[in-house]
Parts: sequence; structure tokens; C-alpha cells
Amino acid sequence: MRQPSVISRRVAAATAVIVVAAGAAACGPEDSKGGDGNSGAAGKPQKGGTLTVLNSKPQSDFDPARLYTSGGGNIPSLVFRTLTTRNREDGAAGAKVVPDLATDLGTPSKNATVWTYTLKDGLKYEDGTAITSADIKYGIERSFAAELSGGAPYLRDWLIGGADYQGPYKDKKGLDSIETPDAKTIVFHLNKPEGEFPFLATQTQTTPVPEAKDKGTKYEEHPISSGPYKVVRNEGDGERLTLERNPHWSEATDGERKAYPDRIEVRSGLDSAVINQRLSASQGADAAAVTTDTNLGPAELAKVTGDKKLAARVGTGHFGYTNYIAFNPKVKPFDDPKVRQAISYAIDRSSVVNAAGGSSLAEPATTFLPNQAAFGYTPYDHFPAGKSGDPAKAKELLKEAGHPDGLTVTLTHSNDKDFATSPEIATAIQEALKKAGITVKLQGLESNDYSDTVYNVKSEPGFFLGGWGADWPSGGPFFAPIFDGRQIVESGYNFNSGQLNDPSVNKEIDEINKLTDLDAAAKRWGALDKKVGEQALTVPLFHPVYKRLYGEAVKNVVISDWTGVLDVSQVAVK
Repeated sequence: MRQPSVISRRVAAATAVIVVAAGAAACGPEDSKGGDGNSGAAGKPQKGGTLTVLNSKPQSDFDPARLYTSGGGNIPSLVFRTLTTRNREDGAAGAKVVPDLATDLGTPSKNATVWTYTLKDGLKYEDGTAITSADIKYGIERSFAAELSGGAPYLRDWLIGGADYQGPYKDKKGLDSIETPDAKTIVFHLNKPEGEFPFLATQTQTTPVPEAKDKGTKYEEHPISSGPYKVVRNEGDGERLTLERNPHWSEATDGERKAYPDRIEVRSGLDSAVINQRLSASQGADAAAVTTDTNLGPAELAKVTGDKKLAARVGTGHFGYTNYIAFNPKVKPFDDPKVRQAISYAIDRSSVVNAAGGSSLAEPATTFLPNQAAFGYTPYDHFPAGKSGDPAKAKELLKEAGHPDGLTVTLTHSNDKDFATSPEIATAIQEALKKAGITVKLQGLESNDYSDTVYNVKSEPGFFLGGWGADWPSGGPFFAPIFDGRQIVESGYNFNSGQLNDPSVNKEIDEINKLTDLDAAAKRWGALDKKVGEQALTVPLFHPVYKRLYGEAVKNVVISDWTGVLDVSQVAVK
């Protein structure tokens, strides 16, 4: 997942996405998958009742072609099933990919350039008609249409012929690289090895769409459900969604979604303070309410922590995300590795963590990859500065770099009060570097200007705050966009801030992508992260922690390391 302020996704709200969180986490009752029995109101979860979702951002573009989700999304996953999906368990177990519409994670051949999937028996839409492989092929093809853009770019990049395909409205012939030899088999032909294709198959673009029911841009008003719930109302472009049971969904074909509530009401466009106040009070329908996109801020968390009953209703999650300092080595003095190393040593991570809201909301980082096994996390600290920095070592390196009297630099940041790339973080860095003889001038930009400036090779500053999140919990989509030289974009959004184009790094990325053993691939991503980290092209600062309230009548809280937020497919309200 891209940096949220750049492309509204992931997880962070898990929207994707994804768009948003993930975590080590939460607790669930004894009968929940991976739960420990300490979450939500007492009693065994039962079917029935109405779940209310209170969110700040609307669930807009509610069309599987247009959604940028990971693991199938959160609210979308109630309506849209995909070839594969995330494992609906707490913590690290939830970072695994599992079958959904398909019988398994796919069969690779030809060096992971061909992937074959077989659909389960008994799959039906909300109208009772059978789901076929041709529907999945069509659902993917329509995501290539310009008027339905917005989804993840991987299928366009990976499928043979994908780069030039314009979608079925302009080219009814379809993509030859997607074959459907029978109603239950679908075969994908890729232009290069991709061992992580099972992760990509969790994106909502693999949702089946019956061609006869496709209404183009108006499909989102009533998409045909393949999941446990169907859309009965969609107002204000996703601000007000009402979902009711899909009578043709079968638990026998879906081992992941619990689907306890009879009805789900999504209310968006709310102020974050209002959401937290309503969840805290838990009055009326709000007792059976949750949020999938609103965190507790530092002040709110301090208040909640002092109330045992409220504290018991806080879900904790860790999404695969890293906030960091980015360098552009083409801008002086950051072309000198010793200057970059000096800044790495000078950083006071304790003050940065405090600026991000404290240790309850941020964990110090010394690696670019998130500190989760799914990504291949390999601990390293090439420039050990302790908790509060090592200004003496920084001064020594600056002297070796020809700056015995220190130097003056400009740090670009966002003006958004997001406790990530915002003024609070920039000020903490400014104060730490001052101790090492580095004067930091702060350049704050409004959100759009910030993104347009720092993610453009022509305007990229030498020293700025950045962040990166996972399109899925693996090293591939996390590491490659930042360090693969072939992904440098000369015109358009570029995320390889260090503009690294090292043939040995590019080659190793290709070799890892060939692996279908995801555990083996994870180890190599970690080793590559450690190798590239020596160049000090970034200074990892912290990994965010998500704290979210839920209503007092909510049961079966499950928070995985895939999304970091409460999984609405598991929640019960009775």
C-alpha cells in the first residue's frame, strides 16, 4: 500500500485499502479463531442484531474494480468474495493468505509465470445463480476500463497483454492471458515470475461479476453479492451503506466470514472526535458499533487508559507500515553517505516516538521492513544510536565529510496533523540534529503540495519525511517500489526516493519473486533489506500502533497483522 496521503488506500483504512491498520493483537472470545476470550461483552457470540460502523471516510467507489484493497478489504469483504483472502485470525496468524472462492492458493507452473485456480462447489450470487470462472475473468477485465480505474495496478503490470488492454467495453475479445477452460477453472499467464500471486488474488479485482448484470459506473449502486451480505442501500457515494443477509451465501463454502449480524449500517463522513465520543458513551445503537478507520489520538488514549471499563474496549493493531526519513542523494549534501550516516546516528527515536503520540501509538524502527515475520523482518541497526541518538558520532562523521562546523539543511514535511509526516515529527528531528551541529530549517507543505513535491523526481527535496504501507503482508510490495531501480518513474509519482538502481539489488528482487515458498521468500526479503540499509538511503523512525474503541455490546473482536483493524466479518452484537 502506498503512502496514504498519496493514494488513499490501505489499509490504512485497510481499504484499501486497505486502508488501514494491522496488529499484534487484539483479543477474541474462546470460540473465535485465535481468540483468548477477553474481548467484547460477555457471552457467546450469536447470530442476529444490527452492527453499526462509524467512520470518518466514506466507503466510496463501492465497485470491486475500483477498490484498492488488501485481503479483500473490510466492509467490501462482506459483499465481495475473491479467489483468496486473508486469514481471519488475531495477530501474526492473520497475516497468512488462505483460499476463498478457490479450493487452494493456486497451482504454479513454468517458474511461477502460470497460475491455475479451481473454484469450490456450490458458489452462488445473491440471486441464486452460480458463480463461474468466466465471471471472475470478466470482473478482472472490467477493472482495466478507464472509467473504472482506481484499483491496484498489479494485474495490469503482471498479466501478459495487460499493459495495453482497455477493458471489455472497448475490447470485447478480452485478455488472452486469462483462460477459463471450464466453469470452475481459471488460468493466469504472467509476463514474469510472481511467487506472491496468491496475495494479489485477495484484491477485489478477482471478485466475480456477471456480465449480464454489469452497469458500468453505476454497478456500485447495487453490486451483485458473492459474500454473506448484499447492498440494499448506498447513498452519498458510500456515506450511508445498508447491508442485509445474502440468503444464497453458504457457510459451507466460506470458512472465513462469521456473518453474525443480520444487518450492517455504515455511517461515514463523521468527525473523528464524534466517533470516539459515541463509541465511548455506547448509548443506544452505538453500543453495537465499531469503527474501521478512526484511531484514538494521544489525548483521547490518555483519557481512555484511566478508565478500566473503556480501556477494556480498546482494540490494538499493528499494520505493516514504516515512517521514515528519505534522502535524495542527487541533492547536496546528501550525496555524501557520511552525511546520511551522521543524520542516522543523530536521530533521537525516543523524542520521535513521543511526537507520534507515545509508545502506545508508535514503536521505534531501525529496519525499513516492518517488524513482523510475514515481511521477512530481520533485526539490524547499522547506525546504533541508542534511544536518544549519538550526537558525538554524528559530529565525527560530519567532520570526516568536510563539515567540522556542522551544516544547515532543509527538512520537508506535511502540515497534516497526522503524527506521522507532520510538524510534530519534524520538530523532534530538528531538535535532535541540533545537538549534532546540524541546523534544520523546516519546510511545511499542505497535503497535496507535499505529495506532488516529494514523489516527483524533478522536484524531490534532498531531505523529507515519508511513510510506506503494505499492499499485502510480504516483503515484495513493501520493498521493491522503494528500492527497485526499474520502478523509478521519471514523469509521475515516484516512490524510489533514493533513486537506487543497483543491478545486484534488482536481480535479487527478481530471484525472490520466483519463489513460491513464501517463508523462504520472506527470509530473503529480510536479508536484502539489511543489505540495502547499509547505504543509509532512509532513516527508519517508527512503526505505528493502532488503538480503536468499540461499543460495549460488541463481541468476537479479531484484529490481524494483515489489516491491524477490527475485522467486521467476525463481529457479533448479541
